[in-house]
Amino acid sequence: MDGKNRSDIHPGLKVAVILKKDQRSGVKTEGVVKDLLTNSAHHPHGIKVRLEDGQVGRVCDILDN
Repeated sequence: MDGKNRSDIHPGLKVAVILKKDQRSGVKTEGVVKDLLTNSAHHPHGIKVRLEDGQVGRVCDILDN
């Protein structure tokens, strides 16, 4: 799963995200989803989430189910 479908993501899920500041370099940050910020069912660049530590980014990988 690549994090482009909102139905695949829920609070408490461990994911890898790309933060806005890292979009050019593609550096991934791991964390646990706190809130889903994208309202649409699908987003081509990944669903935007807020991690439990407060960072915001787009999901690129789902690390556990």
